[in-house]
Amino acid sequence: MANPTKAGKGRARIKRGPGKRMVDGKSFRLADEVRYIQQRAAVHDSRIVGIGQLVLFSSESGDAWMLDPSEHLAVRLASDGHPEPVHIEDTETTFSVAWTGQYGIVGPAFLYTDRESRRVTTLFGYPTQKLAQMGATGAGRGRNTVQLLSRARAKISNIFG
Repeated sequence: MANPTKAGKGRARIKRGPGKRMVDGKSFRLADEVRYIQQRAAVHDSRIVGIGQLVLFSSESGDAWMLDPSEHLAVRLASDGHPEPVHIEDTETTFSVAWTGQYGIVGPAFLYTDRESRRVTTLFGYPTQKLAQMGATGAGRGRNTVQLLSRARAKISNIFG
């Protein structure tokens, strides 16, 4: 199994040792998995792929995300069926991802906080129940999840009065 280490701000590095180019008996390249989930999003097909500690998913709305549940990190891979740019460095022994924010799942809501703007976005229609079953809820964030939810509720109340 892969072990995370920090690789600079916004990046988590996962080290692979000798002979560990296989995940669950399959040859593994992260960029290939990202392309696959982006293709599923392009046809609005909901899929979830777990790779080691990472979870990639697409939704029927055409969005796709890559998540690192252990660090609550997220990067959007597609929006409305269109691929989003994502920076991944994938070598023989490691890969790193330029994570763009953090996420949490609260019931049917997927909460995303952008790293740069600190803007909180609440999204619905994602396979949150299945993600929760895989342990990708972002649980254990304690106060951060409560803060995200409070900010989301405040923004919703500001919109609707």
